[in-house]
Amino acid sequence: MPLSSIQAAFEQRFQHKPLVVRAPGRVNLIGEHTDYNGGFVLPAAINREIFFAVGLNNTTQIRLYSFDQQEAYETENTAIQPSQIHWANYLLGVVAQFEKRGISVPGFDCVFGGNIPIGAGLSSSAAVECGLAYALNSLLNSGLERMDLARMSQLAEHEYAGVQCGIMDQFASLFGKAGHVVRLDCRSLEYAYFPFDSERYQLVLCNSGVKHSLASSEYNTRRQECERGVAILQKYYPEVKSLRDATLAQLEEHRTELGDVVWRRCSYVVEENLRVESACQSLNAGDLQAFGQQMYGSHAGLRDKYEVSCPELDVLVELAQGFPGVLGSRMMGGGFGGCTINMVETGQVEAFVQHATQGYQERLGLPLETYQTTIVAGVSPVEVAAS
Repeated sequence: MPLSSIQAAFEQRFQHKPLVVRAPGRVNLIGEHTDYNGGFVLPAAINREIFFAVGLNNTTQIRLYSFDQQEAYETENTAIQPSQIHWANYLLGVVAQFEKRGISVPGFDCVFGGNIPIGAGLSSSAAVECGLAYALNSLLNSGLERMDLARMSQLAEHEYAGVQCGIMDQFASLFGKAGHVVRLDCRSLEYAYFPFDSERYQLVLCNSGVKHSLASSEYNTRRQECERGVAILQKYYPEVKSLRDATLAQLEEHRTELGDVVWRRCSYVVEENLRVESACQSLNAGDLQAFGQQMYGSHAGLRDKYEVSCPELDVLVELAQGFPGVLGSRMMGGGFGGCTINMVETGQVEAFVQHATQGYQERLGLPLETYQTTIVAGVSPVEVAAS
């Protein structure tokens, strides 16, 4: 969907010139289920994005239009509250966060739409929140930092969409950098960039087509199992505030008391944090083969120890393993469906997509949707030609 359609729809509906902003979706290369355990993640912004046309309208009306849904929503700027219209809540939640910080939001018009596939785990919701937060910050000259916008967007999702997400998705959409992945410390929010050769390697996403029906209940269970592990370790090691602080030796020492399930969950998280560290060292050394091996290790841990994979995701990783030009593959996201992320040499991308599509059909009788992505910069204004 071209950016020009969003701008044209805005000018046709509202008869004035907008600020135009692009907000990318994200992938996470490695570091899964580490965020709520105070650990490390390694996301990147990708060239699937939501475009926004936003302008102040000199009234008290907030007028929103979803280009993809072809649906409008209007409200007074003094009456912001969650609505029955699901997509509007992500935007209204952002407005509410500005108000909570004492920044009064006047009437504005907004048209948005994009090409991030919904339900594929690429964080379309975070892109929607971050894009509007960035646009309003610019239009109102609020002077907020990008980290403020990330936190506000996260709270918008908590309070208006009812999803208790970590901050990684919003952070990645705002802090993405072309040709780099970014390691985020989910405890301190410190971050560092690492080079990724986007010309030699592409990130190909294979969508299992399985919706995360188990994800929310099992996600909560995993969090509780990790918390139980921390509570047991704290009796012996008071410095262990989260699994980020735990060692494999400590887990081994108390394996009987932890019990098999909690031990496996905790050892996966500790190992995954170590994998993120190793993966970053591999990037600095330009050793993408070693990085790919960490991705495979991550998938094996998610499958066997954390038990959040599913047969469809496992088949997709098996299809990637051993195929020429594929350096690494793993399930991405909460689990029980969604996508695998595959690091593929650019020259082998088409052959890999054909191989995976055919193999998925042969083994499971299922069609496969794939997305070829490159790493791009985070949320930014777009220079548009005068229409």
